[in-house]
Amino acid sequence: MTDTDERIADAPPANWVDRYAPAFARPYMKLARLDRPIGTWLLLLPCLWSIALAADDWPDVRLMVLFAIGSVVMRGAGCTYNDIVDRDIDGRVARTALRPIPSGAVSLAQAFAFLGFQLLVGLAILLSLSTTAIELGFASVLLIAIYPWMKRITYWPQIVLGLVFNWGVLMGYAAVRDGLSLASVLLYLGAIGWTIGYDTIYAHQDKDDDALIGVKSSALKLGEATRRWLWGFYGAMVLGLVLSGLAGHMGGIYFVGVAAATAHLVWQTWTLEINNGTRCLMLFRSNRDFGLIVFAAIVAGRVFI
Repeated sequence: MTDTDERIADAPPANWVDRYAPAFARPYMKLARLDRPIGTWLLLLPCLWSIALAADDWPDVRLMVLFAIGSVVMRGAGCTYNDIVDRDIDGRVARTALRPIPSGAVSLAQAFAFLGFQLLVGLAILLSLSTTAIELGFASVLLIAIYPWMKRITYWPQIVLGLVFNWGVLMGYAAVRDGLSLASVLLYLGAIGWTIGYDTIYAHQDKDDDALIGVKSSALKLGEATRRWLWGFYGAMVLGLVLSGLAGHMGGIYFVGVAAATAHLVWQTWTLEINNGTRCLMLFRSNRDFGLIVFAAIVAGRVFI
């Protein structure tokens, strides 16, 4: 096994890309983060929430499949673009040094070609949605484009990430209704707080390297005060869920699910150890479970009104 073929630091030890993918495809799959699916889950779940929120009963399976495919390719495109922008920084950070571009497994020209391919697939999916969803998709381009640069100028790149990663709340609802509602906007605003919270936890893994090379993050800004702020970030998510449920006339069982989701966020916050990178990564990944709880709550709240 060569140095460029080694498992990237934050990929699961038994990930399917390292175990089963053909050697020629492996660097591109790693560039798209297919060996680390948690990011795809965190992009997809807000879409699923809003598809379920917009439904009259069970959520639209066709739309969920389309958004699942779109989440894979657009998360891959976003990561490819991010790695192109950050190629010099990544080579100086232990956790990211083995990513395909800084390790030399993928050239810059190959990365741009792969980015173009993913964007074309994403565009094809976008154009199959409603008019409002298409307009929202194009409106997100500027946010996506500026995100990788934010850590160079602000300690709060997580805010922009929250705007980007939860855009699917608006798009999923619009794909069903060809418009937005107060409930969908409230859910979107709450989810921004959720993303700021979980990505602050994630950023604590890199804070020492970030400080050395001069890039910024909320983890560096908040330091030992992170847990106190996390209560606020996650509290905004819970408030968004409650207000969205009220505005969307959800059934009572929905609020039982929100209580379970709240308990999960309390557990994350209470057990956080900001100087334990392994625990930070585990808590970050656990947000997939939080998102699935919220999805189940929304579906139940629509079906069992």
